[in-house]
Amino acid sequence: MFLKNVWYVAAFDHEFDQPFVARRLLDVPVVMFRAGDGTLAALEDLCPHRLLPLSCGKRVEDQMQCGYHGMRFDAQGRCTDVPGQGNIPAAAHVRSFPLVLRHGLAWIWMGAPELADAALIPDLHLNDDPGWAASRGYHHIQADYRLLNDNLLDLSHETYVHQHTIGNEEEESIANYPVEVSVTDDSLVRVHREMPDIDPPPFFKMILQHDGAINRWQSAVHLAPCINITVVGIHPIGTDRTSAALGHAQHLLTPETTDSTHYFWSFVRNYRVDDPALSDTLGEAIRRTFDEDKAILEIQQRQARALNRPLPAVAIKLDEGPIRARRLLERRLQAESENPARIVPPPELVPKHSYALAD
Repeated sequence: MFLKNVWYVAAFDHEFDQPFVARRLLDVPVVMFRAGDGTLAALEDLCPHRLLPLSCGKRVEDQMQCGYHGMRFDAQGRCTDVPGQGNIPAAAHVRSFPLVLRHGLAWIWMGAPELADAALIPDLHLNDDPGWAASRGYHHIQADYRLLNDNLLDLSHETYVHQHTIGNEEEESIANYPVEVSVTDDSLVRVHREMPDIDPPPFFKMILQHDGAINRWQSAVHLAPCINITVVGIHPIGTDRTSAALGHAQHLLTPETTDSTHYFWSFVRNYRVDDPALSDTLGEAIRRTFDEDKAILEIQQRQARALNRPLPAVAIKLDEGPIRARRLLERRLQAESENPARIVPPPELVPKHSYALAD
């Protein structure tokens, strides 16, 4: 169900201002903290003695202390103290996971630790690029992460699900604009759509401060197993494409369980980057947009479970991107099961030429 030999987003950097962060990731309970030297630590959230979560205890300097009997574990998972006795049992240790901070995000490796290579972390440098500004947030979705991938690869739903935010009018349904679908390096699916001379949806009116017709293009970029980027460019009719307002919605999914997902998101933009009020406004608008997705996805999840049916139950043309991504994931899962040491380096996610030029 889950690829192990890839990096997943576990938290935002700012979350480590608190003593520790506890989350279930890939159906494994994990407790994470920032040590005194600035490095990040991640341990299985489970005391080996009586199986109480370490997060039910407390942080003591750079160690987690169990809340039941006070046993302490360091950042590598080694037991350093057992109250009431001098010797430490050989089995008194906790599994640890590589955890690396990159571009404002904490990335965790749930596969074999010796295979973890920070060079394999996907390039999301725009999160802290001074030429771009970011609005960030988090949603907890009670749905299989593959449903979220489907949703993000088929943006035609915007017309119907997001009528009050990023969707356009039904007579200009996104579904009517053809897409180009490509698969790269057994890891990347890209669905690109051009939408010339359309009325701007409310979200884009706010961005451009313009009510007239616009040119719009968007690419849904999917990196297996669950990193998605929606690249959007917009500019008023009669202006040059290279002057477009560009936004990258980074949808950073990490499975919590087989039917729930951590949805970390960041919207980065190349316009009015020194306007914090706009960052707040955009963040709230995007939060409302993703609330609409959350409602639909959780209904889908309940229906799929109750009726015991696969999704899509009936395939249509718009499913090409999602179906290719699911097949790619199945191949990757099969390959990793046959070779647990298999690594697939991530390709370039968004080529620079696509920021302002048509493909």
